[in-house]
Amino acid sequence: MNTDVLVHDDLALSRAALTALLDGLPGLTVVGSADSAYAALEFAELHRPDVVLISFGGRDEETVEVAEKIAVLPGSRTLLLATALTRPLVRRALAGGIDGLVRRSDPPERLAEAVRRVHRGERVFDDGPAAEAGGDCPLTRRQLSVLELLHRGDPVPQIAARLSLSEGTARNYVSAVVSAMGARNRIDALRMAREREWI
Repeated sequence: MNTDVLVHDDLALSRAALTALLDGLPGLTVVGSADSAYAALEFAELHRPDVVLISFGGRDEETVEVAEKIAVLPGSRTLLLATALTRPLVRRALAGGIDGLVRRSDPPERLAEAVRRVHRGERVFDDGPAAEAGGDCPLTRRQLSVLELLHRGDPVPQIAARLSLSEGTARNYVSAVVSAMGARNRIDALRMAREREWI
């Protein structure tokens, strides 16, 4: 199964190196490269590559937001190539529907295998950071997604649209989050989640 890949990296040298690396491996074809996250989003919307590889240095919040937007496009999946897999980044990626996280320091074979696995429909996260991201959190992955969107300030109708739920189901998830955490209300739930570093 051939995998069409779009590569995004802000740095020209790094972008060229990633493109050359991936394009030379069996079963992988780089169909485009983008020098900004928004250029990657535009390309993905027009051409729907199988996997969009997005480099993330850890500072630009917009890059993760774009990765989340690409992750919901039919036919395209998203893989973040990060300088460091911090707990907040892993939690955000899991909640935002991003399909995988790979460290920049990983060997090329690990990156190539992650691209192939993501194309096959798997989610690729290191067991350690992914497990730590949840810690002792009692919430399911979907409930954590709802909590993360509440934390961002999204109203229930927007949460419902983002997660492809009815508004009633989204409200039920909010209630379930509050109940599972033993919180008084959603404000209390958000406070508790921030204190415990779940969001």
